[in-house]
Amino acid sequence: MTTTSQPARWWHRLDDSRLQCDLCPRDCRLHEGQRGLCFVRAREGDQLVLTTFGRSSGFCVDPIEKKPLNHFHPGSSVFSFGTAGCNLACKFCQNWDISKSREMDRLMDAASPERIAEVALETGCKSVAFTYNDPVIFAEYALATADACHARGVQTVAVTAGYIHAEPRAEFFAKMDAANIDLKGFTEAFYFQQTGAHLAPVLETLEHVARESSCWLELTTLLIPGLNDSAAEIDAMTRWIADRLGTEVPLHFTAFHPDYKMTGVAATPPATLRRAREIALANGLRYVYTGNVHDVAGGTTQCPGCAQPLIERDWHQILRYEIDAASDESGACPHCGAHVAGRFGSFAPPLGRRRIPVRVSA
Repeated sequence: MTTTSQPARWWHRLDDSRLQCDLCPRDCRLHEGQRGLCFVRAREGDQLVLTTFGRSSGFCVDPIEKKPLNHFHPGSSVFSFGTAGCNLACKFCQNWDISKSREMDRLMDAASPERIAEVALETGCKSVAFTYNDPVIFAEYALATADACHARGVQTVAVTAGYIHAEPRAEFFAKMDAANIDLKGFTEAFYFQQTGAHLAPVLETLEHVARESSCWLELTTLLIPGLNDSAAEIDAMTRWIADRLGTEVPLHFTAFHPDYKMTGVAATPPATLRRAREIALANGLRYVYTGNVHDVAGGTTQCPGCAQPLIERDWHQILRYEIDAASDESGACPHCGAHVAGRFGSFAPPLGRRRIPVRVSA
């Protein structure tokens, strides 16, 4: 397919002739030839364009647990791809070589939305994930791909920081079957100093997805020693989640490793993850996990009724699976019959921890 720029949505003209992007709270205001902070949305002549429509930094088949999603068809395979760029400026970015890239020659693979849906089916994937970099910035490509996937019975997953304005937010998440949203911290100071963004729009996105959409929601917080891992901050955050989003929203605490602009910060000790999990459970959250570490207890889904282990995991590997599922929309404990929140359905032998690169021809 031709990988030319495509007209963007969500922008308007200012009185001084600049064009303002209305996709995310950055509100980038562009003169001719300028790009937004995300680098992939640009002004060309008298319109805003998306420069990465139909272009990817690579395609892989992943386990769904890698997103991470523990309550969305556990054990299934997901066809994953991203583009380049990002609308946040996280100093601790773990995918900085993709999300911070301004080199369009990294986008070596090209595929139409229809071709992506086809290859997802060919590779046995239940869903397609927009991931590796934030799909908010390539929303037009993601939404077109979601339409193509749904037409063929393939579900869609967004892995995002949730930094998006209200109007595009409603349309974006209406076409996602599941999302893992990064709640990077729970103070404005952390967001502003470490990501160059603001906390409030992310909280608004979380409430919208949890309360006003049918998109399955899970959260991830990367705990960084000395920056967002205090007991007080974790307590405040998990109380907010329980109160505003509900106690059944799964939360993943994941371990930081030194990278990008934070190579001088130590890796997160496993004890910090376990302490955070204990705080969240004490505040009423029913499904709390640890990630990026080997921790079977922290990876196990327990029945909220009888506390029996129902899904045991070590990292992304499923060791035990005991969920009764009558349909994709329900799960139950086989021991006591208690409802288990999530999207389950039939369980097939899992992919495990493998990541399988796939070349996609246009």
